[in-house]
Amino acid sequence: MFGTRLLDRAGDRPPAPGAAADATPAAAGAAAVRAPGWRRDLAAALPAWVCARVVVLAALALAKVVFLRLHPITDAVRLHEGLLGWDGQWYLRIAAYGYGAVPREALRFFPLYPLLARALGLLPGVGPSAALVLVANALALVLGALLHRLVLQEGGDAATARRAAWLVAVVPPAFVLAMAYSEPLSGCLAVGVFLAMRRGRWSWAAVWAFLGALTRPVGALIVVPMVVEAVARRRGVPAASMLRRLSAAAAPLAGMGLYLAWVAARFGDPRLPWRIQQASYLRGGLANPVVAVARSGVDFVHATMEPNGMHFVPALVLIALAVVAFRRWPAPYGAFAAVTIAAALSAERLGSLERYGFGAFPVVLALASLAVRPEVERAVFCLAGAGLLAYSSLAFLNVYVP
Repeated sequence: MFGTRLLDRAGDRPPAPGAAADATPAAAGAAAVRAPGWRRDLAAALPAWVCARVVVLAALALAKVVFLRLHPITDAVRLHEGLLGWDGQWYLRIAAYGYGAVPREALRFFPLYPLLARALGLLPGVGPSAALVLVANALALVLGALLHRLVLQEGGDAATARRAAWLVAVVPPAFVLAMAYSEPLSGCLAVGVFLAMRRGRWSWAAVWAFLGALTRPVGALIVVPMVVEAVARRRGVPAASMLRRLSAAAAPLAGMGLYLAWVAARFGDPRLPWRIQQASYLRGGLANPVVAVARSGVDFVHATMEPNGMHFVPALVLIALAVVAFRRWPAPYGAFAAVTIAAALSAERLGSLERYGFGAFPVVLALASLAVRPEVERAVFCLAGAGLLAYSSLAFLNVYVP
């Protein structure tokens, strides 16, 4: 069984006697195994990356044809915005003009991604629009490569690593990786945290976690798997090393605190990003995740797709994959999936649930570890590709909110 093999090689056991104090999971289980080079990781991720962009661009073309022939909607603004649609417009305004020149609603979009695009946009011939799309798509390729490497580092086989690199590109919510969204950046940073901390490189884990908290409002949730990783391996660890681990785990809180401190200094209220996000037309107020899922089930049964009915089945899928992550992967993976999905479900409106849940990359690893048999793998890829085309088409048609 894949999960058992993985835990045997990278499981929750302390380092062997004589190992470095911060030696961890993957290093302890396979210290002498040399990981494949980055060239191999990128080569594994590239075919899926190309296919996903072909599908998303085909969805955009299909949406335009549907609009011209059937006129299912009256507002074609998302079609005109294309890859810069939806949240991309907010990032574009922030990158081009800064927070002070746009409505305060922009504060719910954290600054690292538009800052990177703004810097790239200063190059000759590259403006903010192109920079946002270039950064997102380049990092989407890197994300697939990082997941490929992470699976191998954790003791997974080449087939599972390949599936992970494919699935992160072609699962239905992954169409945002081709758009001007921060998900590729936040995904790379989250995987980077796991790559680093599972090898005992807590200083690098702290750097990636700090930057991740500056990328998205939920970026600070990476603190949970970092604490789980640190505490689960506390036996035999010197106090100084344990302190370094826990200090590293505080890095995402520091990153979030830095942005909120700036918001407080500039706009007078550090809670503005969350208060804005809780507006009734966005996520609404906080809700018990169990109650939110139950309400979406009632809406689904009564065929009331908005605001929550259409998210009932995806919510169940995400919860099931989180359980698989707990069972088949080391504890930090399940913890990250659980806390991310719980946060996504803790709202009165479950809009964009699929994208928020997709932010927990362990659900992709869980799916990759399930689709072992060739016929199951083919079915998963076919369903994922069809869903990718459907979700992206509906988003371009202004029917689905990504």
